[in-house]
Amino acid sequence: MKLFVLFPKTIIMLNPFADRMSEGGFFMYLILICLLLSLFFIVKGFLSMKVNIKTSKKMLKLAVDTSLLGLAFGFFSSVIGLITAFDSIEAMGNADPSVFAGGLKLSLLTATFGLLTFIIARIGIVILRGLQKD
Repeated sequence: MKLFVLFPKTIIMLNPFADRMSEGGFFMYLILICLLLSLFFIVKGFLSMKVNIKTSKKMLKLAVDTSLLGLAFGFFSSVIGLITAFDSIEAMGNADPSVFAGGLKLSLLTATFGLLTFIIARIGIVILRGLQKD
């Protein structure tokens, strides 16, 4: 309660993100883990660049792999969301727009978050690769 009194705008801004994470399902958390791992590897690559270039290049490769994994999770869950939407329509026998919209929303949320993860990590990867000396 005190947090709401001290920072009312922060609470309001965090709620839509938390809502989207919960609406996206289990895969949103896997994509978030991929984003955090990518950022960790990028930061570790920047910090070890002057000390050990070999470690920095290894961190760069790990960041590339985890960002691609986040993108793959996003599109895989997108396909699962579409299949779920079509399964529910098939089971009901009629095309209720709200059921179909829920599956499409899940599909778009996970694909968007996967793309966002990939783009954020890719920006760091490009900068780290540009600063590394061969």
